[in-house]
Amino acid sequence: MSLRGGDPAEIGGYPLEARLGSGGMGTVYLARTASGRPVAIKLIHQQFAGDEEFRIRFRQEVAAARRVSGAFTAAVVDADPEAEHPWMATAYIEGHTLAQRIAKSGPLTGADLRTLAIGLTEALRDIHRVGVVHRDLKPSNVVLSPEGPRVIDFGISRAADQQTLTMTGRVIGTPPFMSPEQLQAPRGVGPRSDVFSLGTLLVYAATGQGPFDADSPYMTAYQVVHEAPQLTAVPAALRAVVEPCLDKDPEARPSADQLLERLRDLPVELGDAGGVRSGRTRDIDTQHHRPSVERTGAGAGPGVSGGALDGPRPRPRRRRRTVLAAALAVAALGGGIAALQLGSSGGSPDDGGDGGDGKDRTVAAAEALPGGFHPWRTTVPNDRGIPDEVRCVPRGDALFCGGGGTLATRLRISDGKQVWKVKSPGVPMQGMHIVGATDDTVLGYRIPDDAASTDERVQLVALDARTSKKLWARPIGTQSQIYTGRSQDAVLTGSTVLSADADRTRIEARDVHSGRTLWSTPFPGGRQCTPVPAGGRMYAMCAPSPEVDDVEVRHPSVHSVDLKSGSLGEGIAVAGPVHPVGDSKGRLVLLHQRMKGPEFLGYDKVLRVDPGSGRVTARPLKRTYSATTGVVDGTVYFAEQTGRISAVDPATGRQKWSRQTSVEGASGPVPSADQGGGAGALYFSSASGRVVALSPRGGTPLWSTDPRAEGLTGEVNASPRVAVSGRVVVVTAARNTVFAFDATKPPKSG
Repeated sequence: MSLRGGDPAEIGGYPLEARLGSGGMGTVYLARTASGRPVAIKLIHQQFAGDEEFRIRFRQEVAAARRVSGAFTAAVVDADPEAEHPWMATAYIEGHTLAQRIAKSGPLTGADLRTLAIGLTEALRDIHRVGVVHRDLKPSNVVLSPEGPRVIDFGISRAADQQTLTMTGRVIGTPPFMSPEQLQAPRGVGPRSDVFSLGTLLVYAATGQGPFDADSPYMTAYQVVHEAPQLTAVPAALRAVVEPCLDKDPEARPSADQLLERLRDLPVELGDAGGVRSGRTRDIDTQHHRPSVERTGAGAGPGVSGGALDGPRPRPRRRRRTVLAAALAVAALGGGIAALQLGSSGGSPDDGGDGGDGKDRTVAAAEALPGGFHPWRTTVPNDRGIPDEVRCVPRGDALFCGGGGTLATRLRISDGKQVWKVKSPGVPMQGMHIVGATDDTVLGYRIPDDAASTDERVQLVALDARTSKKLWARPIGTQSQIYTGRSQDAVLTGSTVLSADADRTRIEARDVHSGRTLWSTPFPGGRQCTPVPAGGRMYAMCAPSPEVDDVEVRHPSVHSVDLKSGSLGEGIAVAGPVHPVGDSKGRLVLLHQRMKGPEFLGYDKVLRVDPGSGRVTARPLKRTYSATTGVVDGTVYFAEQTGRISAVDPATGRQKWSRQTSVEGASGPVPSADQGGGAGALYFSSASGRVVALSPRGGTPLWSTDPRAEGLTGEVNASPRVAVSGRVVVVTAARNTVFAFDATKPPKSG
């Protein structure tokens, strides 16, 4: 990458040749010594140079890197941590990072895997022998050089006998590769924490996924602390060595020296990963062949994103408040789980395609393009340096988007220009996207500044659609994910918005513009509920309070909701655990989750609930689908992480068709505008912005596009990223990207 305007010509007397990459703390450049030796120079960003806390950390990084300079790390050539603009030069290492290697070619096998395991353990042994704890061992911090693996980036390392900086308000590390003690008591971590991280890294190298992977950082953090690792896909010989490294008790783990003795006995051919999917791009570092730039706190990068999953959302056994506290803590690291779209249309994330006025806008009649329309692309930054995804709702000539640190923003649908924007002051919450919009009101979620110290953490906020003026705000309950697997704590239907109250005792209905309470209905005795939209109906999904508190809903009941009076119908018991996904011929469709203890394996049955008769029918599925789901025109669609999309008849459980696509980790489906005979296409899109259009009849591919953002494949059960307004297709993608194009002239692929 060539130098840019504003880049210095030299640093510390070293002429710069190229920019290698940039991250949260600084920029890395390629330079030359006087003898022509290539070096990588890390230059701290100017805004941090005056921050004494960051300067202290940089001094520690330089000191740690100097102590460990050796055969398995990047040797320090020169440094000046006291300079006005602090910098450090290290040996330039040729090679891809482990993350890049696996993303490109899949998991390592045989001799390559054995060499990596031994080389990294030798590196860790040398690091620990000089009294340093790395604390951020992850795929993007391992470079596969021709001479063997090299460990880089000591930005959050420390001497084993040194007190860790407080770093107020920041959680430091990368959840999929952090140890339990690092998540719970970071000031006390020692060398055995690195051994745990090494174990997770070797599992990742062998399978393409971590042993505690979940679809968001805070769920991953829970898995690390409380759940057993998933090692079934790891070659048996390596599994026997790695498993002790992942013990929750640091003292039960081997030291690096002990681990090295065990690894040397491994056979040269370890076998492969047993068919594990390898199309993952989590934790890819964009800097090539060099020490990586530190990415922590507000500058967190891809290494701490939620990432793609190769399985459904796990169901942790823990208390509700613990879940929410972990979400706040790890949200500062970046990434995000997406909001729920349960409506039969699978369209915009307001109320399941109702569009806020009782009319299904996602299948509205095709119309001319807005005046002056041309394809456009923009971003909706959250101003906190934390990558996330927004979701958008079209209303006439306006497009309202929100999520992460943005409560809502109004864009012109014709050209993407911003009209106004309202930020949310608190730490961006995972799964909190825009609620919806009517002609005069926009609804979003606001996380208060003091979110960490109050149960009233999340507020439902109404804004004037024209001026962005706040109309009203109300704290609400935030527990929909427990029942549905996705976050949709407020539901907009027509001019009414439904939510649970902040005390979790009743369902409340309010006029969307005035905020006036229309009705308030207590939960059934001993149960807690969340509103669930499906088709043109509204339901309350309820469960015993102890199950909700333990985040393990196995005995749910479904109640119809009278939108005028708020009265709840008689509860219809359902054999759980289940997730509601939409409507089919007036019946609520639910998918049964196959469980193995606390592990969520996927969906194995489809259920239909008839609200009139109270009858529940269940049909087994052809196979267990580990996929993101949605319903359109009474058909259930499963979009798997591998890119395979399948259509299933919920009345019989039979698969109608199955189609392999290039869109991995897609969300959807979203139907195109009605051309007079129903949806002409179904849109599925990934976090990278790649879109595929399939025919509902047979799944025939109509067209597909290339990626439009540097994103991950997306987490399982993400809400649809596509919104349709006539001929305009609006797509949201990673890193707050939003783009739009004419459905009749999609971007060309290739």
